[in-house]
Amino acid sequence: MPSLCPLRRLARVCLLALLLPLPALAQSPETQWQAYESALADGARQADRWRTGWTAFYAGSLALNAWQASEASGRDDRYDARVGVVKSALALGGVLMDRQPHPAAYRELQSGEPGDTAGAREILEAVAEEERRRRSGEARLGSLVVNTAAGLLIAVGDGRERDGAINFATGMLINELRLQTQPRQAGAAINRFQPAQASMGDLHLEGEYALLVGPNQLGVALRY
Repeated sequence: MPSLCPLRRLARVCLLALLLPLPALAQSPETQWQAYESALADGARQADRWRTGWTAFYAGSLALNAWQASEASGRDDRYDARVGVVKSALALGGVLMDRQPHPAAYRELQSGEPGDTAGAREILEAVAEEERRRRSGEARLGSLVVNTAAGLLIAVGDGRERDGAINFATGMLINELRLQTQPRQAGAAINRFQPAQASMGDLHLEGEYALLVGPNQLGVALRY
């Protein structure tokens, strides 16, 4: 048989070089529970920072618009500021009332039995589903209604189409930024593991694997 061409041989050598350094790390139930706990703890901390940051942003926007509504020199600026007061107040109320699920989920995990991997995964999956819902199209409907109404007030009610379009676009952009900066640790922890199957003769193994990449670690975690 003809020998392999140099390029194919080089490709096989490179593939082996990539695969050989990856040790398979079997994940114990204790390690799994710690990973779930860490994901929820990180999510809870980010949720607190997210809420504090956006509360400060909308409170500052509300104060600035309230001042400009009466003190701005231009009539158009005062009109836009009055619209901004309503938008900022609604957004601030939404941030304060609609709490992220991570802090409550982390407290629930801490109050449960330590090492309960199945219970921890169930909590994590519920939080991951809530993370997805908070980035869905449905989560954008409220902002779409408010910003459309504000844009129409300026464009139609005040006869300034360009300013109304800018107001609408700016409001939707800020809302999208608010949605995208929400915590997503639970979803990342759940999605990190992918299903895997292996067969050796009559022996069939099923489980999950995840690549572990870190400053001092490169490997594969196996869960079965």
